[in-house]
Amino acid sequence: YTPMWIGAFGIIIVFQLYEDFTATTYNVVCVGLALPLLLQPLLLPSAGCNSPDKDRPLTDRYAFKANVWIAIYSFIGNYWYTHYFYSVLKAKYTMPAHRLNNVPIALYFATHYYFSTYHVFSNALLRKVVTTYKAGMTRTVLFIGVVVVFSYFTAFMETLTISSFPYYSFEDRDMAYTVGSAFYGIYFLVSFPAFLYFDDDIDKKEKVGKKEVTIWDTVVSSCGYGMMILILLDFVRLYINIPLVVGSLTP
Repeated sequence: YTPMWIGAFGIIIVFQLYEDFTATTYNVVCVGLALPLLLQPLLLPSAGCNSPDKDRPLTDRYAFKANVWIAIYSFIGNYWYTHYFYSVLKAKYTMPAHRLNNVPIALYFATHYYFSTYHVFSNALLRKVVTTYKAGMTRTVLFIGVVVVFSYFTAFMETLTISSFPYYSFEDRDMAYTVGSAFYGIYFLVSFPAFLYFDDDIDKKEKVGKKEVTIWDTVVSSCGYGMMILILLDFVRLYINIPLVVGSLTP
């Protein structure tokens, strides 16, 4: 699905279709692009590739729990973390928008498919490390290295690609690319390994020692890691001594 939403965004940016968008248009586009991911566990549990989810009840399906985990994380990220970008990097969204806590509501949905893609790739990379190398110092160092590099790479590439959209601006764009990417990368330093392990026993055949993850466990996991990220962001903000403003009514 990643090529589809990226392709849709690419068309909107290249042909500057956003110039005719209203607040409602942004909502329709972003909700519409998020719906296939949100509805897949319910309507296509096999994911078109004979996934074991097809034989599980809805709330036991990995795709359903993964959607819940990412949806909560995306909500926290927009509702809270965005204000660190407003305060620290002087970022602004100036397109027409219906807002919640001064963040365009469309972005709550856009973040869902952005983050879903990021965490699919991070899971693939980290699982490759875990399954290729024996447990030990070498694997641990490699695992940490992959998390750090891919976190910064993901943050930098999003910052770079979104620069073509004129209604998301920074006071200092060079700072946004360098310091801002490192700041944004804090999200993924925590969430990439957290998402890998939150329900990693789901396909385990043996019942003994198997970790059973409920929807409530999923909610608590996402909220807990979300709080860890918030604290880390605030430590950085305190270190550079910049006041935090949350919930301003102005764009």
